[in-house]
Amino acid sequence: MNGPLDNFLLLGMNDGQIRLTIILSYLALLLFLGFFASRLFRGTKNDYLLASHSIGPFLLLLSMFGTTMTAFALVGSSGEAFKKGIGVYGMLASSSGIIHSLCFFVIGIKIYRLGRRHGYSTQIQFFRDRLDSDLIGLVLFPILVGLLIPYLLIGVMAGGSVIQVMTAGAFENLEAFKVLGVDGNIDPAKSGGIPTYLGSLLICFVVLVYVFFGGMRGTAWANAFQTIVFMTLGVVTFYMLAMKIGDGETFLQSVKNITRGVDKIRLSRSDIPQTKFFSYMLIPLSVAMFPHLFQHWLTAKSAKTFKIPIILHPIFIMIVWVPCVLIGVWGSSMAIPAGVRANDVLPYLVNSQIGTAMAGLLAAGILAAIMSSLDSQFLCLGSIFTNDIFTHYLGKDRFSDRTQVWIARIFIILIVVVTYVLSLQGYRSVFTMAVWGFSGYAALFPVVFAALYWKKLTAAGALSGILAMIGSWFYLFQKSEWGANTDYSLTPFGNDHPIMPVVGIMLCTVLAMGITSLITKPPSANTLAKFFDE
Repeated sequence: MNGPLDNFLLLGMNDGQIRLTIILSYLALLLFLGFFASRLFRGTKNDYLLASHSIGPFLLLLSMFGTTMTAFALVGSSGEAFKKGIGVYGMLASSSGIIHSLCFFVIGIKIYRLGRRHGYSTQIQFFRDRLDSDLIGLVLFPILVGLLIPYLLIGVMAGGSVIQVMTAGAFENLEAFKVLGVDGNIDPAKSGGIPTYLGSLLICFVVLVYVFFGGMRGTAWANAFQTIVFMTLGVVTFYMLAMKIGDGETFLQSVKNITRGVDKIRLSRSDIPQTKFFSYMLIPLSVAMFPHLFQHWLTAKSAKTFKIPIILHPIFIMIVWVPCVLIGVWGSSMAIPAGVRANDVLPYLVNSQIGTAMAGLLAAGILAAIMSSLDSQFLCLGSIFTNDIFTHYLGKDRFSDRTQVWIARIFIILIVVVTYVLSLQGYRSVFTMAVWGFSGYAALFPVVFAALYWKKLTAAGALSGILAMIGSWFYLFQKSEWGANTDYSLTPFGNDHPIMPVVGIMLCTVLAMGITSLITKPPSANTLAKFFDE
């Protein structure tokens, strides 16, 4: 179907080509933004990795929010709501709004002050200093990087999937772009679109370019711009979808019309066991240990900069999650082709229900949410490698700022390549993969909380907690068939009362950390004086 804007853009192009043109135009705009930000680069490592601590409150709000809103929040939440109903919103969005802001207040501000006081750029620098232990850095490095890989993968995979669905039919005559459905016939929802491996490659390339040249300043600006894009387009698309599907005279009437056709189970939490629902609430604690969010905290001008992000973050979450979850719920009552996976429900509905040009714009909005997390994650991994491995063991004074910036860039390229290659290995639920990655970070929350507020935490205690976390996480992830079993849960209270694996993982962390810290020698008085104001 075509609207006035579509007719203006046609110019002999089919619907898929129009949407592809819009997507490519948006990606080109991001490249330009990254190039412009690079013109302001001051040439120092501090400016490349932390934007010289110059980020103000609104830019911090937009960049942090964009970093936390990923394919998990848009594509994943719609897909999960499509399968399990509206309870998905209460399960994660409501708790995230409160817990994220609480983590910013309890962890973020304190980390910022200590980071500025002692010159930290990464989590590992903080933990090494706080616990007088070099070993903890060697243990944390592979764990932080390893847990971030699934997080990166969901963005790259979801980005490729969105591009394929949104550009379906663009090259319908190309044999290499044809996609067969489960019945062996051409799948119109995907066939002729840019294949996922090319779409994912395009996403990786664009993010790499503006992170490579713009550093943290380019990343913060790109995040802010992309946050505005996906929030605005999300609300507009939600309105247009409601009016189209509901076919009412007003927006509210349209919503009522759609809701009447949805199975009552999808409109309640009854499909999600109560124990599983409440145990999900531990997942948002993961933001306290996200290495990319840690780096964003350190870019702030001052502690006062955190006020606006803490207040507005829950409101922004509501604005993004409500439309995505409701669209997924609506999709459960519609005739969705069998070949359309849960992750593809949001782009498919937009593609099939509203104007071609608006579908292209929403595709740009979804990609904006995905890329606003990927850039920060890639940059933080470059920062961790440069600060905590390369210069820490080879000597910071031996290398100029320029050399250290290039080391960070080279490692970022390596991580992008590894992520892209891994994304080609197979399909997993965006929601499930994200939850497993978040569970690992959430289970490390007791360690960072204790490091900031418990004087008796020892290096041996922290190491025990971290090793207990990764050991139990790996064991349970393997039991879930490496994420293939999307409903895997712990059942200590019986099959009718499942709980999320994060509960067991966090319990292992707390017990190992607490017991070991109580029986080992605490840090020196000088160390404690650096981190605890009397």
